[in-house]
Amino acid sequence: MVSIISLVTGRAGPSGFGSASTAELVTEGIDASHLTVLITGGASGIGLETARVMAQHKAHVIIGARNMEAASKAKHLILKHTPGARVDVLQLDLASTRSVRAFADSFKALNLPLNVLINNAGVMFCPYQQSEDGIEMQFATNHLGHFLLTNLLVDKMKETARATGVEGRIVNLSSIAHIHTYRHAILFDDINDKKRYSDKRAYGQSKLANILHAKELSRRFQEEGVNITANAVHPGLIMTPLFRYSAISMRILKFFSSFLWKNVPQGAATTCYVALHPAMKGVTGKYFADCNEIQPSSHARDEMLARKLWDFSNKLVNSAASSKA
Repeated sequence: MVSIISLVTGRAGPSGFGSASTAELVTEGIDASHLTVLITGGASGIGLETARVMAQHKAHVIIGARNMEAASKAKHLILKHTPGARVDVLQLDLASTRSVRAFADSFKALNLPLNVLINNAGVMFCPYQQSEDGIEMQFATNHLGHFLLTNLLVDKMKETARATGVEGRIVNLSSIAHIHTYRHAILFDDINDKKRYSDKRAYGQSKLANILHAKELSRRFQEEGVNITANAVHPGLIMTPLFRYSAISMRILKFFSSFLWKNVPQGAATTCYVALHPAMKGVTGKYFADCNEIQPSSHARDEMLARKLWDFSNKLVNSAASSKA
Protein backbone atom coordinates (compact mmCIF):
# COMPACT_ATOMS: atom_id res chain seq x y z
CA MET A 1 0.00 0.00 0.00
CA VAL A 2 0.94 3.68 -0.19
CA SER A 3 3.76 4.54 2.24
CA ILE A 4 2.75 7.09 4.87
CA ILE A 5 6.32 8.39 4.91
CA SER A 6 6.19 8.95 1.14
CA LEU A 7 2.86 10.72 1.46
CA VAL A 8 4.12 13.04 4.19
CA THR A 9 7.52 13.80 2.69
CA GLY A 10 6.59 13.70 -1.00
CA ARG A 11 9.66 11.51 -1.50
CA ALA A 12 9.99 10.28 -5.06
CA GLY A 13 9.64 6.60 -5.86
CA PRO A 14 11.33 4.49 -8.58
CA SER A 15 9.61 6.55 -11.32
CA GLY A 16 11.33 9.70 -10.10
CA PHE A 17 8.03 11.16 -8.94
CA GLY A 18 6.05 11.07 -5.71
CA SER A 19 3.02 12.41 -3.88
CA ALA A 20 4.18 16.03 -4.21
CA SER A 21 4.60 15.79 -8.00
CA THR A 22 2.10 17.71 -10.12
CA ALA A 23 0.48 16.78 -13.42
CA GLU A 24 2.55 19.43 -15.20
CA LEU A 25 5.78 18.16 -13.68
CA VAL A 26 5.27 14.49 -14.62
CA THR A 27 4.44 15.41 -18.23
CA GLU A 28 7.13 18.04 -18.74
CA GLY A 29 8.54 18.00 -22.26
CA ILE A 30 6.03 15.49 -23.64
CA ASP A 31 4.53 16.22 -27.05
CA ALA A 32 0.97 14.88 -27.26
CA SER A 33 0.00 16.70 -30.46
CA HIS A 34 -0.53 13.36 -32.23
CA LEU A 35 -2.96 12.08 -29.60
CA THR A 36 -6.72 12.22 -29.12
CA VAL A 37 -7.61 11.89 -25.46
CA LEU A 38 -11.12 11.24 -24.18
CA ILE A 39 -11.76 11.93 -20.51
CA THR A 40 -14.98 11.41 -18.61
CA GLY A 41 -15.83 13.90 -15.88
CA GLY A 42 -13.40 16.43 -17.28
CA ALA A 43 -15.48 19.43 -16.25
CA SER A 44 -14.28 19.71 -12.65
CA GLY A 45 -11.75 18.56 -10.07
CA ILE A 46 -8.86 16.35 -11.12
CA GLY A 47 -10.67 15.54 -14.36
CA LEU A 48 -10.52 19.19 -15.39
CA GLU A 49 -6.86 19.46 -14.38
CA THR A 50 -6.10 16.32 -16.38
CA ALA A 51 -7.91 17.73 -19.41
CA ARG A 52 -6.11 21.07 -19.04
CA VAL A 53 -2.67 19.46 -18.89
CA MET A 54 -3.44 17.17 -21.82
CA ALA A 55 -4.53 20.20 -23.88
CA GLN A 56 -1.44 22.10 -22.76
CA HIS A 57 0.63 19.32 -24.31
CA LYS A 58 -1.35 19.78 -27.55
CA ALA A 59 -3.51 16.65 -27.37
CA HIS A 60 -6.99 16.87 -28.87
CA VAL A 61 -9.13 16.57 -25.75
CA ILE A 62 -12.71 15.31 -25.69
CA ILE A 63 -14.54 15.93 -22.42
CA GLY A 64 -17.54 13.79 -21.57
CA ALA A 65 -19.68 15.46 -18.91
CA ARG A 66 -23.18 15.23 -17.48
CA ASN A 67 -23.40 18.98 -16.82
CA MET A 68 -22.89 20.72 -20.16
CA GLU A 69 -22.83 24.19 -18.62
CA ALA A 70 -19.92 23.15 -16.40
CA ALA A 71 -18.25 21.45 -19.39
CA SER A 72 -18.54 24.64 -21.45
CA LYS A 73 -16.95 26.65 -18.63
CA ALA A 74 -14.19 24.07 -18.38
CA LYS A 75 -13.51 24.38 -22.10
CA HIS A 76 -13.28 28.18 -21.86
CA LEU A 77 -10.92 27.88 -18.89
CA ILE A 78 -8.66 25.53 -20.83
CA LEU A 79 -8.70 27.83 -23.87
CA LYS A 80 -7.87 30.80 -21.65
CA HIS A 81 -4.87 28.93 -20.29
CA THR A 82 -3.87 27.45 -23.66
CA PRO A 83 -5.12 29.55 -26.59
CA GLY A 84 -5.68 27.42 -29.66
CA ALA A 85 -6.14 24.23 -27.64
CA ARG A 86 -8.25 21.55 -29.28
CA VAL A 87 -11.11 20.79 -26.90
CA ASP A 88 -14.58 19.39 -27.57
CA VAL A 89 -17.33 18.63 -25.07
CA LEU A 90 -20.04 15.99 -25.36
CA GLN A 91 -22.84 15.14 -22.98
CA LEU A 92 -22.44 11.94 -20.99
CA ASP A 93 -24.39 10.54 -18.07
CA LEU A 94 -22.58 7.40 -16.96
CA ALA A 95 -25.54 6.33 -14.83
CA SER A 96 -27.57 5.83 -18.02
CA THR A 97 -26.62 3.15 -20.54
CA ARG A 98 -28.80 5.01 -23.04
CA SER A 99 -26.69 8.14 -22.55
CA VAL A 100 -23.44 6.17 -22.76
CA ARG A 101 -24.49 4.68 -26.09
CA ALA A 102 -25.55 8.09 -27.41
CA PHE A 103 -22.23 9.58 -26.32
CA ALA A 104 -20.27 6.82 -28.08
CA ASP A 105 -22.27 7.45 -31.26
CA SER A 106 -21.61 11.20 -31.00
CA PHE A 107 -17.90 10.62 -30.56
CA LYS A 108 -17.72 8.24 -33.52
CA ALA A 109 -19.57 10.82 -35.63
CA LEU A 110 -16.63 13.20 -35.09
CA ASN A 111 -14.54 10.75 -37.13
CA LEU A 112 -11.55 11.15 -34.85
CA PRO A 113 -8.93 8.61 -33.80
CA LEU A 114 -8.82 7.58 -30.14
CA ASN A 115 -5.47 7.03 -28.46
CA VAL A 116 -6.17 7.51 -24.77
CA LEU A 117 -9.34 6.81 -22.79
CA ILE A 118 -9.40 8.11 -19.22
CA ASN A 119 -12.32 6.71 -17.23
CA ASN A 120 -12.27 9.42 -14.59
CA ALA A 121 -15.81 10.44 -13.65
CA GLY A 122 -17.57 9.12 -10.59
CA VAL A 123 -19.80 9.61 -7.58
CA MET A 124 -18.88 9.00 -3.97
CA PHE A 125 -20.68 8.06 -0.75
CA CYS A 126 -24.12 8.93 -2.11
CA PRO A 127 -27.31 7.81 -0.32
CA TYR A 128 -28.90 4.66 -1.72
CA GLN A 129 -30.45 5.25 -5.11
CA GLN A 130 -30.74 3.44 -8.39
CA SER A 131 -29.73 4.50 -11.85
CA GLU A 132 -32.07 4.93 -14.80
CA ASP A 133 -31.43 1.25 -15.54
CA GLY A 134 -32.27 0.12 -12.01
CA ILE A 135 -28.68 -0.44 -10.80
CA GLU A 136 -27.23 0.82 -7.51
CA MET A 137 -25.90 4.27 -8.35
CA GLN A 138 -22.24 4.05 -7.34
CA PHE A 139 -21.73 0.73 -9.12
CA ALA A 140 -23.68 1.98 -12.15
CA THR A 141 -21.78 5.26 -12.47
CA ASN A 142 -18.27 4.39 -11.37
CA HIS A 143 -17.99 0.98 -13.00
CA LEU A 144 -20.81 -0.09 -15.28
CA GLY A 145 -21.02 3.12 -17.31
CA HIS A 146 -17.27 3.04 -17.92
CA PHE A 147 -17.37 -0.69 -18.69
CA LEU A 148 -19.95 -0.08 -21.42
CA LEU A 149 -18.23 3.04 -22.73
CA THR A 150 -14.93 1.21 -23.04
CA ASN A 151 -16.57 -1.69 -24.86
CA LEU A 152 -18.24 0.70 -27.29
CA LEU A 153 -15.01 2.55 -28.07
CA VAL A 154 -12.42 -0.21 -27.91
CA ASP A 155 -12.69 -1.04 -31.63
CA LYS A 156 -11.93 2.60 -32.42
CA MET A 157 -8.89 2.38 -30.15
CA LYS A 158 -7.72 -0.82 -31.83
CA GLU A 159 -8.19 0.75 -35.24
CA THR A 160 -6.21 3.82 -34.18
CA ALA A 161 -3.37 1.76 -32.72
CA ARG A 162 -3.12 -0.32 -35.90
CA ALA A 163 -3.23 2.67 -38.23
CA THR A 164 -0.76 4.84 -36.31
CA GLY A 165 1.51 2.33 -34.61
CA VAL A 166 1.05 4.37 -31.44
CA GLU A 167 0.21 2.46 -28.27
CA GLY A 168 -3.30 3.06 -26.99
CA ARG A 169 -3.80 3.57 -23.26
CA ILE A 170 -6.81 3.13 -21.00
CA VAL A 171 -6.65 4.56 -17.49
CA ASN A 172 -9.29 3.72 -14.87
CA LEU A 173 -9.55 6.03 -11.87
CA SER A 174 -9.82 3.79 -8.84
CA SER A 175 -9.03 4.53 -5.19
CA ILE A 176 -7.29 3.12 -2.15
CA ALA A 177 -10.89 2.80 -0.92
CA HIS A 178 -11.09 -0.39 -3.00
CA ILE A 179 -9.80 -2.25 0.07
CA HIS A 180 -12.97 -1.31 2.01
CA THR A 181 -15.60 -3.28 0.14
CA TYR A 182 -18.19 -5.89 1.07
CA ARG A 183 -17.12 -9.16 2.68
CA HIS A 184 -17.30 -11.13 -0.55
CA ALA A 185 -15.83 -8.30 -2.65
CA ILE A 186 -18.67 -7.78 -5.17
CA LEU A 187 -22.37 -8.32 -4.39
CA PHE A 188 -23.04 -10.27 -7.57
CA ASP A 189 -26.31 -11.69 -6.23
CA ASP A 190 -27.41 -8.59 -4.32
CA ILE A 191 -26.03 -5.58 -6.21
CA ASN A 192 -29.26 -3.64 -5.53
CA ASP A 193 -29.89 -4.81 -1.96
CA LYS A 194 -30.95 -1.66 -0.11
CA LYS A 195 -30.85 -3.35 3.32
CA ARG A 196 -27.19 -4.27 2.96
CA TYR A 197 -26.24 -0.94 1.42
CA SER A 198 -23.33 0.94 2.90
CA ASP A 199 -22.34 4.14 1.12
CA LYS A 200 -18.65 3.60 1.99
CA ARG A 201 -18.55 -0.13 1.09
CA ALA A 202 -20.55 0.47 -2.10
CA TYR A 203 -17.97 3.06 -3.12
CA GLY A 204 -15.16 0.64 -2.29
CA GLN A 205 -16.93 -2.05 -4.32
CA SER A 206 -17.11 0.23 -7.36
CA LYS A 207 -13.45 1.20 -7.03
CA LEU A 208 -12.45 -2.46 -6.74
CA ALA A 209 -14.43 -3.03 -9.93
CA ASN A 210 -12.38 -0.31 -11.67
CA ILE A 211 -9.15 -2.20 -10.94
CA LEU A 212 -10.59 -5.57 -11.90
CA HIS A 213 -11.94 -4.06 -15.13
CA ALA A 214 -8.48 -2.76 -16.08
CA LYS A 215 -6.94 -6.12 -15.16
CA GLU A 216 -9.32 -8.08 -17.37
CA LEU A 217 -8.99 -5.59 -20.21
CA SER A 218 -5.22 -5.99 -20.04
CA ARG A 219 -5.48 -9.79 -20.11
CA ARG A 220 -7.74 -9.69 -23.14
CA PHE A 221 -5.51 -7.20 -24.99
CA GLN A 222 -2.42 -9.30 -24.36
CA GLU A 223 -4.19 -12.47 -25.45
CA GLU A 224 -5.33 -10.75 -28.64
CA GLY A 225 -1.96 -9.09 -29.26
CA VAL A 226 -3.47 -5.62 -29.28
CA ASN A 227 -1.22 -2.56 -28.87
CA ILE A 228 -3.30 -1.09 -26.00
CA THR A 229 -2.55 -1.03 -22.29
CA ALA A 230 -5.02 -0.81 -19.41
CA ASN A 231 -4.12 0.31 -15.90
CA ALA A 232 -5.81 1.66 -12.78
CA VAL A 233 -4.71 4.53 -10.56
CA HIS A 234 -5.32 5.94 -7.10
CA PRO A 235 -5.19 9.74 -7.40
CA GLY A 236 -4.82 10.36 -3.67
CA LEU A 237 -7.00 12.20 -1.18
CA ILE A 238 -8.22 15.42 -2.77
CA MET A 239 -11.11 17.63 -1.64
CA THR A 240 -13.17 17.74 -4.86
CA PRO A 241 -16.90 17.90 -5.70
CA LEU A 242 -16.96 14.11 -5.18
CA PHE A 243 -17.24 14.81 -1.45
CA ARG A 244 -20.52 16.70 -1.76
CA TYR A 245 -22.44 13.96 0.06
CA SER A 246 -20.14 14.05 3.08
CA ALA A 247 -18.59 17.51 3.01
CA ILE A 248 -18.71 18.21 6.75
CA SER A 249 -17.25 14.87 7.88
CA MET A 250 -14.57 15.04 5.18
CA ARG A 251 -13.52 18.53 6.24
CA ILE A 252 -13.21 17.32 9.82
CA LEU A 253 -11.14 14.35 8.64
CA LYS A 254 -8.97 16.65 6.53
CA PHE A 255 -8.33 18.91 9.53
CA PHE A 256 -6.89 15.99 11.53
CA SER A 257 -5.02 14.40 8.60
CA SER A 258 -3.94 17.39 6.52
CA PHE A 259 -0.51 15.85 5.82
CA LEU A 260 -2.17 13.06 3.78
CA TRP A 261 -4.11 15.30 1.41
CA LYS A 262 -3.10 16.52 -2.03
CA ASN A 263 -4.08 19.55 -4.05
CA VAL A 264 -5.76 19.09 -7.43
CA PRO A 265 -2.59 19.42 -9.59
CA GLN A 266 -0.98 16.70 -7.44
CA GLY A 267 -4.14 14.60 -7.61
CA ALA A 268 -4.08 14.60 -11.41
CA ALA A 269 -0.41 13.64 -11.60
CA THR A 270 -0.72 9.85 -11.53
CA THR A 271 -3.43 9.85 -14.20
CA CYS A 272 -1.34 12.04 -16.50
CA TYR A 273 1.80 10.00 -15.82
CA VAL A 274 0.16 6.69 -16.69
CA ALA A 275 -1.63 8.18 -19.72
CA LEU A 276 1.32 10.03 -21.28
CA HIS A 277 4.74 9.19 -19.89
CA PRO A 278 7.12 7.24 -22.16
CA ALA A 279 8.21 5.11 -19.18
CA MET A 280 4.72 3.58 -19.17
CA LYS A 281 5.10 2.08 -22.66
CA GLY A 282 4.06 -1.56 -22.56
CA VAL A 283 3.12 -1.47 -18.89
CA THR A 284 -0.33 -2.95 -18.42
CA GLY A 285 -2.65 -4.53 -15.88
CA LYS A 286 -1.07 -2.61 -13.01
CA TYR A 287 -2.19 -0.28 -10.21
CA PHE A 288 -0.48 3.03 -9.50
CA ALA A 289 -0.38 5.64 -6.76
CA ASP A 290 1.90 8.68 -6.59
CA CYS A 291 3.11 7.80 -10.11
CA ASN A 292 4.54 4.48 -8.93
CA GLU A 293 3.27 0.93 -9.21
CA ILE A 294 1.94 -0.48 -5.94
CA GLN A 295 0.19 -3.70 -4.99
CA PRO A 296 -3.60 -3.49 -4.61
CA SER A 297 -5.71 -5.74 -2.37
CA SER A 298 -5.88 -9.50 -2.79
CA HIS A 299 -9.38 -9.15 -4.27
CA ALA A 300 -8.00 -6.71 -6.87
CA ARG A 301 -5.39 -9.29 -7.88
CA ASP A 302 -7.91 -12.11 -8.30
CA GLU A 303 -8.05 -13.05 -12.00
CA MET A 304 -11.11 -15.25 -11.59
CA LEU A 305 -12.95 -12.42 -9.83
CA ALA A 306 -12.02 -10.10 -12.71
CA ARG A 307 -13.48 -12.53 -15.25
CA LYS A 308 -16.62 -13.03 -13.16
CA LEU A 309 -17.10 -9.25 -12.95
CA TRP A 310 -16.67 -8.96 -16.73
CA ASP A 311 -19.41 -11.52 -17.37
CA PHE A 312 -21.65 -9.97 -14.73
CA SER A 313 -21.20 -6.49 -16.21
CA ASN A 314 -21.94 -7.75 -19.71
CA LYS A 315 -25.14 -9.33 -18.43
CA LEU A 316 -26.23 -6.06 -16.81
CA VAL A 317 -25.62 -3.85 -19.85
CA ASN A 318 -27.25 -6.36 -22.19
CA SER A 319 -30.25 -6.57 -19.88
CA ALA A 320 -30.52 -2.77 -19.87
CA ALA A 321 -30.38 -2.72 -23.66
CA SER A 322 -33.06 -5.40 -24.07
CA SER A 323 -35.40 -3.63 -21.64
CA LYS A 324 -35.28 -0.52 -23.83
CA ALA A 325 -35.71 -2.38 -27.11
